[in-house]
Amino acid sequence: MKGILTCFKGGILLICFTNSFLSWAQNITIAPGRIDARVVGLKECPNEIMGASIFQIPNYFVWGASVIRGDDGKYHMLFSLWESGAEGGSFVKDWVLQSKIGYAVSDYPDKGFRFQKIVLKGTRYHGDNVSWDAQMVHNPHIKKFNGKYYLYYIGSKDPGEQPQGSTGENLDKRARVQQSLCIGVLEFDSFENLLLGNFIRSKQPLLTPRTRVKANNIVNGSPFGTVAKPDNIIVVNPSVVYNPKIQKYMLYFKGNVYEPHWKGVHGVAIADTPKGPFKPLENFVFDVRMPDGTLASTEDPFVWYSPKLQQYMAIVKDFTGRLTGHKKTLALLSSTDGIVWDLTAKPLFMERKLHLMDGSVIEVDRLERPQLLLSEDGMPQYLYAASALGNVNVKNDGSSFNVQIPLEVELE
Repeated sequence: MKGILTCFKGGILLICFTNSFLSWAQNITIAPGRIDARVVGLKECPNEIMGASIFQIPNYFVWGASVIRGDDGKYHMLFSLWESGAEGGSFVKDWVLQSKIGYAVSDYPDKGFRFQKIVLKGTRYHGDNVSWDAQMVHNPHIKKFNGKYYLYYIGSKDPGEQPQGSTGENLDKRARVQQSLCIGVLEFDSFENLLLGNFIRSKQPLLTPRTRVKANNIVNGSPFGTVAKPDNIIVVNPSVVYNPKIQKYMLYFKGNVYEPHWKGVHGVAIADTPKGPFKPLENFVFDVRMPDGTLASTEDPFVWYSPKLQQYMAIVKDFTGRLTGHKKTLALLSSTDGIVWDLTAKPLFMERKLHLMDGSVIEVDRLERPQLLLSEDGMPQYLYAASALGNVNVKNDGSSFNVQIPLEVELE
């Protein structure tokens, strides 16, 4: 990120670029359209939102969703969900221990999704407590390659209580499961077959971490002095794109590093087929730096190639505001090769705001796990985002939802 690092060295605000960067970057502006939704309660402090563009299920938390247009002309959604209301449970605890993947369908890309059934659970529900995805499944990302559908997802199992004296001896079940997250894939021919359970489920994960660097409270930590790679401790948030320039598949993922506190970092793995084997590169990608030279914390990448722009594009959640100038918003990046990335000229993809049909705008506490529906030339048309009006982490009331947002795109 030569243009961005030059700004840091000069002590100037983040968003400035060298002339060499501006010579090739597309000056793209993406704005959110209005959604079919209304709030209950005061607009200044709403306590509920509902409408055709809001996907919720009673007694469940609903989170990240990925949508694809099928051969039948319908829009097929795969999404994370888990039961709410469990005694002693909460959103932040139970997504790790209970998450499943559901399926919904609509005649429209931005409204009217109807829940059909849960299509994937941890293998423990089938009597298998030892498989890599025995405990939970999460982070669905649906793609179609060469006439087949591929559902990329993360899963985990409980490695069990750790030996006394080990670096993991004090970890509870949730922490052990969270530290064991890997990426896998389902392969299927049609959504009819998916609903019938006729799919190929990866018996081994597509990608597992190569390093486990953390000072303490870590399952099977790496030896002292190990340098953390991008796939450190966990690999989550899969996003897969076919690279027509090298004719290979690129799997983007998030890992965790501690410097000394947690932050999300990213890498990419390369394969000849959609099912791998994927080989991770050494590079950190989306590597915007903090003023002290350390990586800025990001997560939830969605990556695609745009034939129209002849660029790779990515959306990530910007925890610190170092990318966009606004904390916990969505940032837009671009790349010529999918490995070296820069912020676009207008990097703020979206704030945590929803624009309603009546012209009002409401702020939400969460707007993340971005997934896009694209035109044939690789231009964004609709955004699917996990959302919540307030701090959902401590809640146990199923108040999270997925929102479908039409997008307005301009090129200057």
